[in-house]
Amino acid sequence: MLAYHDTEWGVPHHDDTALFELLTLEGAQAGLSWRTILARRDAYRDAFHGFDIPRVAHMRDAALEKLLTSSSIIRNRQKIFSVRKNAQAALRAAEAHGSLDAYLWSFVDGNAIVNRWSQSRQVPATTPVSDRMSKQLRRDGFGFVGSTICYAFMQATGMVNDHLITCFRHQS
Repeated sequence: MLAYHDTEWGVPHHDDTALFELLTLEGAQAGLSWRTILARRDAYRDAFHGFDIPRVAHMRDAALEKLLTSSSIIRNRQKIFSVRKNAQAALRAAEAHGSLDAYLWSFVDGNAIVNRWSQSRQVPATTPVSDRMSKQLRRDGFGFVGSTICYAFMQATGMVNDHLITCFRHQS
């Protein structure tokens, strides 16, 4: 967890594959702890072809059904099948906007939102921006993208800097 925080969480991501991976993992995390998902990250990479968006978009039902028997990932039918649905929506978004990166970062006008929280209790679970992102992603065919998931995704990908001002990562 510490290594993830110190090297990855909140770092701006602009690679479509990395963004798709984090969107998938945040969706998988819904109702669970991040530690649970982070421990299974490599298994998710294996299960979903390194998060290769076109490959995931073309996964067959049988392959997704087989994942329901794997104890290495969260065996939730809706979460597993949403990964393919999200890959298909990601391809459409990339086609319409030039890249998944351009589409997702458009919700913050291409610039990270830098907050200045001094205490963790100040950090919100959702914001008007995550609400807007969630609604639009759903309209565009994505699943498991509620406002809380979208805000966690924005934090993870550096779209929002929610490191506390006392954290060494806040400045970077």
